[in-house]
Amino acid sequence: MIVFHDPAAIPDGFGPSVVAIGKFDGVHTGHRAVIDRARVDAATGGAAVVAVTFDRNPLALLRPEICPDSLIGVHQKIALLADAGVDAALVLRFDEELAALSPRAFVEHVLADRLGAQVVLVGADFRFGRGGAGTPATLAELGAEFGFDVQVVGDVRAIDGDRRVSSTWIRELLSAGDVETASKLLGRLPSVWGEVVHGLKRGRELGFPTANLSSGLEGFVPAEGVYAGWLVDEGHGAPDPAATARRSIRYPAAISIGNNPTFGDVAARQVEAYVLDETDLDLYGHRVEVQFAARIRGMVAFEGIDPLIAQMTDDVVRVRAALG
Repeated sequence: MIVFHDPAAIPDGFGPSVVAIGKFDGVHTGHRAVIDRARVDAATGGAAVVAVTFDRNPLALLRPEICPDSLIGVHQKIALLADAGVDAALVLRFDEELAALSPRAFVEHVLADRLGAQVVLVGADFRFGRGGAGTPATLAELGAEFGFDVQVVGDVRAIDGDRRVSSTWIRELLSAGDVETASKLLGRLPSVWGEVVHGLKRGRELGFPTANLSSGLEGFVPAEGVYAGWLVDEGHGAPDPAATARRSIRYPAAISIGNNPTFGDVAARQVEAYVLDETDLDLYGHRVEVQFAARIRGMVAFEGIDPLIAQMTDDVVRVRAALG
């Protein structure tokens, strides 16, 4: 997948394209319905499938006081869009200049001039242009003028409860530790991504050495507790999230989220993963993805080291069972 960060970087003659526009926070099943429709539309016309998205939630600039935490970061978003079969992504920096564009200027500047859009797909709640003035109907009017069709893709809804699949719903589930239901809405395991850094090395002293993720990790961290999941090692350096075949090693892991309440010496909540049966794995400085498959228990404080070790031993047994 090709990644552009500015319309000016798109080469002359790019296109034709079928464009899906959205925040794509989580690239969940609702988002992929839009992308899949774009892929079908592009299949017979020789067009490229392009995702137009943003480097942050627009509310981070426009209404930071109500902006929710993002489900994924830019690195994760690019990787997930590539996995979804997108040919190119335009990741726009959402700054004051972009926010000030009128709907017409946005269409002309982004869709018509550089991408050669033939079809543009959006969700029913899509808004664009200064003050969110543009709607799907506005986009359709402009499309008629600039030579592209507009398709509004309906919501993906749960049969039980008839609730729309949304980033808001997924955040609610993760905040409650329900990673299994969140996985169904995402169409994949929820995850965080970041660099492994040095911690207090207490896990090693207890016989369960852990890979500690940096505080600057990407992704929405689920509720405190112990989880069964996977650690995907992407190695040193700056990986290419847009690569269709990324080199990585996947390990089963017991994952802890919390502030070590037994010892009370960790100020901020941290994510750490014990790779099962690995006691000498050196992951410091590696970029890793930690994927959450099932919640084993909540986070509790123990009266001493021995009860803690006994519980951690039992956690590992339960993690093995959960991962099959």
